[in-house]
Amino acid sequence: MKILVTGAAGFIGSAVVGRLVKEDNDVVGIDNINDYYDPNLKYGRLKVLGIGNESREWNIPVVSDIWSNLTFIRTDIKEKKSLSKIFEEEKFDCVVHLAAQPGVRYSITNPQAYIENNINGFLNILEGCRNTGVKHLVFASSSSVYGLNGKNPFSEKDGTAHPVSLYAATKKSNEMMAHSYSCVFGLPVTGLRFFTVYGPWGRPDMSPHLFIDAIMNKRPIKVFNHGDMWRDFTYIEDIVTGITKIIHIIPQADSNWDSHNMDPSCSSAPYRIYNIGSQNPIRLIDYISTIEEEIGWEAEKDMQPMQPGDVYRTYADSTALSEVTGFTPSTSLKDGIHQTVAWFRSYYGV
Repeated sequence: MKILVTGAAGFIGSAVVGRLVKEDNDVVGIDNINDYYDPNLKYGRLKVLGIGNESREWNIPVVSDIWSNLTFIRTDIKEKKSLSKIFEEEKFDCVVHLAAQPGVRYSITNPQAYIENNINGFLNILEGCRNTGVKHLVFASSSSVYGLNGKNPFSEKDGTAHPVSLYAATKKSNEMMAHSYSCVFGLPVTGLRFFTVYGPWGRPDMSPHLFIDAIMNKRPIKVFNHGDMWRDFTYIEDIVTGITKIIHIIPQADSNWDSHNMDPSCSSAPYRIYNIGSQNPIRLIDYISTIEEEIGWEAEKDMQPMQPGDVYRTYADSTALSEVTGFTPSTSLKDGIHQTVAWFRSYYGV
């Protein structure tokens, strides 16, 4: 297949690109490599994929030194003209859309970035797909869409009408925008709700990186809600496996879908939503203990109240994903943290 991966220099995107090229797909990766966090980390991920310094130039295709079936282009999904040109020239079979402005807390102080990237940018992706006959759009949603939902575990059949951050609201908006394009244009779309992804090459603004960095360097760590929060931590390789398997499962319109008793996970249009999570929520303080055990000493903890935009618990029901792919995330937290800390030590030389 010829596949476009957006956010290809990102944490999840670069890992997906690596898996897809190994499976002999022709892959074009795009990313704007912005400075939301250290761009050197993004260039480091690209380097692993054989993409060199030419990637710093805008709108210039760079072929990997390792994989002849991989091309990277630094471009921005907000720039409709350059993005449309890529779609027209490449004629993709599938698009895996992972580019977005991430982060719950950042959305409180920089809301405009979320509208520009997650709404306007996603619209440009949808337009590119429908104008060039893309056979399947797979896009990143988030467990954040469950918002105030108190039912556990979270099911794709649950309501998601009460997000508690603008980030979550934009991800919910993506699901609705995708459904409208699926209805009007028959575009097959699959949304994937990721649950707290961690692992090597992870984002430095996320808790695994923040905790490991602080503990390694003997700095206090901020522990929100005094450690009484639960997250369904999901290892990066499990996420990648879920994505690469779902690419080949193109949703079909469900002729039995009941408009009087609506299931929000599917539709009379070719539209589907899946959770990808480990189905094993871990209390934050226990998660920290696992990191401490791996590093070999205890962290100094600065206990903080719950932060605006946070939810108390995330807990995935990934049964639907397992039923269609035959895959269930299985990496234990202990193994995942071991791999993450080992990468951190190697990358930062600590």
